[in-house]
Amino acid sequence: MQNEFKVARIPLANAAEGLALFGPQDKYLRLVQQQSSADIMSREAEIAISGPSAEVDSLEQLYTVLQQLIRGGYSPSERDIVYALDLSKTMQADQLLDLFKAEITTTFRGKPIRVKTIGQRHYVKTIKRMDIVFGIGPAGTGKTYLAVVLAVAALKEGSVKRIVLTRPAVEAGENLGFLPGDLQEKVDPYLRPLYDALHDVLGPDQTTKAFERGLIEVAPLAYMRGRTLEDSFIILDEAQNTTPEQMKMFLTRLGFGSKMVITGDVTQIDLPRGKRSGLIEAQRILQGIPEIGFIMFSEQDVVRHSLVQKIITAYNIDAEAQGAT
Repeated sequence: MQNEFKVARIPLANAAEGLALFGPQDKYLRLVQQQSSADIMSREAEIAISGPSAEVDSLEQLYTVLQQLIRGGYSPSERDIVYALDLSKTMQADQLLDLFKAEITTTFRGKPIRVKTIGQRHYVKTIKRMDIVFGIGPAGTGKTYLAVVLAVAALKEGSVKRIVLTRPAVEAGENLGFLPGDLQEKVDPYLRPLYDALHDVLGPDQTTKAFERGLIEVAPLAYMRGRTLEDSFIILDEAQNTTPEQMKMFLTRLGFGSKMVITGDVTQIDLPRGKRSGLIEAQRILQGIPEIGFIMFSEQDVVRHSLVQKIITAYNIDAEAQGAT
């Protein structure tokens, strides 16, 4: 039954709808055709899909869902098409209808900020529900960006009084001591991704004002010792580069009315050889505490250029192969 030949037809409202579905110069259409043996044709006011029954069913779901999104005012990007195609292979593309409707907040220019993957939606819901959440996974999955966006949203609605951003001062082969400038100048380059997210949501002027008023604070992890942070939204970025002692010290700073989000990628540890990662240790030790959320992102959640996803997958395959030898 699976390999029966089938034809499905999807009516189009107008030529603009077909253009949005197939992309500029049929770019999106080619993306879909590269991964399918079914034929996809655009005839006048409809899309005709023909081929093996199972493939036609998944492509019919793909285009029906994309069509509903377009009619609802959402313009899918190349990344959205790739992700929707992935989901349609297991007949899950309909989950995108809810995914792209909900806004977390808007940029300072009024553009909606939405989650882009099911993993991201789970992450956002968990941060809203729990006081300590770990977001672990590869670069480009929006771990840090979404944490900052939610922190700003919490500050705006008054559920926290300030945002504290921190990360360990360990970077790939570099040492902070050799960089010129005072502490703020030394720390700034390492917090660039956090600033980028703040500028997106608040705008550069409001971000500067929030820093001046102490609503947003940036501190190296070492400066957290001895403090208790209350009514704060605290983000620890690049947590794979903490030692187990630093991680324990950080987590025990949690005060009343506060939230902590800890983000990291365990495949990019820059600690000296022989040093254990506090992120890996925390995952092992704290996994059994139900009030702490652990969200594991995968390559499927990468929201950067589609090539980034392929690069991460290739590295993962190589790491597995090296481990097997």
